[in-house]
Amino acid sequence: MAENKTKPTSSSVEEFINSIKDEQKRNDSFVLLEMMKKATGEEPKMWGSSLIGFGQVRLKSPNTGREVDWLRLGFSPRKANLSLYISGDINHQHAEALKKLGKHKTGVGCLYINKLEDVDMKILKGMIETSLTIEYFS
Repeated sequence: MAENKTKPTSSSVEEFINSIKDEQKRNDSFVLLEMMKKATGEEPKMWGSSLIGFGQVRLKSPNTGREVDWLRLGFSPRKANLSLYISGDINHQHAEALKKLGKHKTGVGCLYINKLEDVDMKILKGMIETSLTIEYFS
């Protein structure tokens, strides 16, 4: 198994969020934190220095066969946006929800939102809950 550079740490999630200078991003982070806690029933952990994760899964890349331990669900309050890690192929696994979500961008496994007021929170909550029932890469 390959060594993953991003791993769970013992750093405080709350301290990390409280250190975010942008008030909107800090407040949105606490909302996401509670939403993901409720969905997973788990306590969050810091993964590296800026990623908040819930649970852990062993992922195997369908292209390379490389295996790594990764968070099941998570987010990172980045300078440009909130990056949500909710599934392996978000455009495929959440295609219908994305049409109704509101202002966002996507990557292969990430959902990028500027601020939570830009999206339909019911749709986002549903996407988070659905992501817990599907394989990360499927």
